[in-house]
Amino acid sequence: MAEYKPYKSGKVREVYDLGDHLIMVATDRISAFDHILKNKVTGKGVILTKMSEFWFNLTADILPNHLLTTDNDAMPEFFRQEEFLGRSTKCRKLRMLPLECIVRGYITGSGWESYRQDGTICGIKLPPGLKEAEKLTNPIFTPSTKAELGDHDENVSLTEAARAIEKSFPGKGEEYAAKACDYSLRVYEKCAAYAKERGIIIADTKFEFGVDDEGQIRLADEVLTPDSSRFWPLAGYTPGQSQPSYDKQFVRDWLKANPTSDYALPQDIIDKTIAKYQEAYDLLTR
Repeated sequence: MAEYKPYKSGKVREVYDLGDHLIMVATDRISAFDHILKNKVTGKGVILTKMSEFWFNLTADILPNHLLTTDNDAMPEFFRQEEFLGRSTKCRKLRMLPLECIVRGYITGSGWESYRQDGTICGIKLPPGLKEAEKLTNPIFTPSTKAELGDHDENVSLTEAARAIEKSFPGKGEEYAAKACDYSLRVYEKCAAYAKERGIIIADTKFEFGVDDEGQIRLADEVLTPDSSRFWPLAGYTPGQSQPSYDKQFVRDWLKANPTSDYALPQDIIDKTIAKYQEAYDLLTR
């Protein structure tokens, strides 16, 4: 059996280059505040893989994506070992846009902190008098640059995003930035409406896009998972306060309340985290 080594390791995913395609493996690692935590959340990678596959299929009418298959039997024998089952995605090779494409439909997190300071989120002026966790009149696109592990992403304007893209795709900066904005908002709006019908508010999320050999932009990486989004229960939603969540905000909150934890979680927090991820998946795909 041939052995493979990942050519890239992210906070959660390992990426293997198989020549004409990639295999992306979602591990059980969890990150928060730009750190990989010392614990693993058993089963998390499988849920992330299944959830992304679900959203890729649901949004294929808006734009194509990188997904080829999540069937391990359609991959080399190496990826049919137990550690890879259910958490591997065979996908197209793309040239990735150098952006985190963030969409905010509600005012929360760092956006709420920024709004309290100067009435803006990432330089976008918002109406006065908004409450924490309040729904925005229209979702907003707030891209950021991709940082190396341990560094912080930097919020940028659409113009700055175009300049960043231009460096990798000469002559395409403005076009690809505009398309990334349009696709991000369209995917968010469709999926947020779908989720709300199933009892989940998608408060915000991030997308990543890449370009294939024909110059077509495709949705890539992960889509609308509890790792990349804020999911709130619709029942009991009350603006003016922080909301309970199905996502890793639960972990962030625990870490904030326990600053001496050195990024290690107790077992009960791990158990509650995977239960929240599973509940979100079950509600969305039932």
